Amino acid sequence: MKEFALLKNLYSQDLETRKNWYSQVAEVYDKFRPPYPQEIINSAIKIAKLPTNANILELGSGPGNATLHFAKLGFSITCLEPSLASCNLARKNCAIYPQIEIQQTTFEEWELKPEKFHAVLAANSFHWINPEFGNLKISQALRNNGVLILLWNMTPQPEYQVYQSFQKIYQKYASSLDRYENIETQKEIVQVLGQEAIDSGKFKNLVSQHVVCQLNYTPDDFLLLLSTYTPYLKLDTKTRTGLFRELRQKIADDHRENIQITYISACQVMAKC
Repeated sequence: MKEFALLKNLYSQDLETRKNWYSQVAEVYDKFRPPYPQEIINSAIKIAKLPTNANILELGSGPGNATLHFAKLGFSITCLEPSLASCNLARKNCAIYPQIEIQQTTFEEWELKPEKFHAVLAANSFHWINPEFGNLKISQALRNNGVLILLWNMTPQPEYQVYQSFQKIYQKYASSLDRYENIETQKEIVQVLGQEAIDSGKFKNLVSQHVVCQLNYTPDDFLLLLSTYTPYLKLDTKTRTGLFRELRQKIADDHRENIQITYISACQVMAKC
C-alpha cells in the first residue's frame, strides 16, 4: 500500500514529472517486474464476458506487460502510455500484433472517444488516475454494457526471515520502507482499491479473484526489481545507492544464491453504471 499512498501525492505535481516517472527504469521494469499469471488473465476475460472482437482501452500500458496477454487473444487495444521509453518498448514487444495501437499520452490529455470501448483495462496503473476526473472519463469511454478491468500485481515480498535480516539497513537509510506485507494484508489492499472505484458511483457489481504467486530472483535481479518501485524511485541517489550497497552485502554475507518473492496477483471486474 505504501507505493499507492505515495502516488496520491503525485496527483498535484507537474504533468512532466508523472509522465516520466518510470522512464529511467523502463528497460529494467520490462525485464524484471513479475508477470501477470495466465490464470488471472483468463479469469478477467471470463468475468468481463468480453466478445472476441472486443475493443479495449488500456491506461498506463507501460512496456506492454499486460497488453501482450490480451493481444495474443486477438483483442484490439488502444494503449495510452505517457513515457516515451516505455512506449518504445511496448511498440517493440507488440510489433507482431497489428491491432495494437500505442499512443504516447496521459489519460488526462487523451481526447475522449465516448462509448467506444467494451472494456477499459488498467494493469497496476489505476492508482495513477486522479479520481477527481478519472472515473467519470473511464465511464464515458465505455459502451453502455462496458466493464472496467483492474489487474494488480502487489508489491513482491521476500521471505519473512530475509525481510528481518534487512530491517537494520532499512532503518538506517529509509525507515519508511521497513514494512512487510503478508498475504492477508495484500488481500485487504486489493479489496480497498476495488472499492474505491465502486465508491465513485460510476461502477457496480465488483467481482474479484486472486492467486498467490512465488518467483525466485538472483540477488542482483532482486535489487533491480526493487529499483522499479515508487518508494525506491523517490529516494535521492545517495540514499538509494547506500541502501542497495548494504542490502547486496547483507545478501552476500548470508550466502543467499536466490531470493524468493511472494505476491498476490488479482483481477477486479466491474460494470459501468
